[in-house]
Amino acid sequence: MIDLSSWMDAFLLAAEDTFGDRVWFVGLQGSYARGEAMESSDIDVVFILDSLTSADIQTYDAMLDTLPHREKVCGFLSGKEEILHWDPSDLLPFYYDTKPIRGSLDALLPLIDAAAVERAIQTGAGNVYHGCVHNLVHDKSDEMLRNLYKAAVFVVQAICYQQTGVFVSRHKDLLSVVSTEHGRIVEQFLALKEGEAIHFQTLSKMLFTWSQSVITEVR
Repeated sequence: MIDLSSWMDAFLLAAEDTFGDRVWFVGLQGSYARGEAMESSDIDVVFILDSLTSADIQTYDAMLDTLPHREKVCGFLSGKEEILHWDPSDLLPFYYDTKPIRGSLDALLPLIDAAAVERAIQTGAGNVYHGCVHNLVHDKSDEMLRNLYKAAVFVVQAICYQQTGVFVSRHKDLLSVVSTEHGRIVEQFLALKEGEAIHFQTLSKMLFTWSQSVITEVR
């Protein structure tokens, strides 16, 4: 496993040397942020500058090349104004699934209202529905199905937030909060993440039925 604390120290030092006081926010997303990292996990960094140019993107890329485990680094890069004007429905998981390392995303909170949460649910479920149907008819891809289950868990998180006002980041913790219908989706995602074999038709139909019910449910 990567020593994330040491890696992040190196990242912060490199960021300060490269961008100085232009760094507005640094955070961590994904399995490392949730405390669920495995050997194969990526380092999912959120890096936001006061503004972002195409030259900055190249500079950031070159900066990452100087760090260890470059092949594991992914994440989100933007300017401050862009994220402050982002679609609020995308900001729900972005805000709550990001562990702050330097700076704060609290300026996003007023944008995440009830309408944004509902849109996150509807749009997310719609994307899963369309992806599932397309995959059943055309691609028939196991990997795409895994990714669709991952996307479905984000929808479950949004549903949980809408119902309780609490965003549950750790996927396993969702199981004690959400209904059986939604819990089955989370359980299946976790099983696939652990390497369970895919029964393509069965799992696709389960996901299709679930996404269909979320889209048509009156909330």
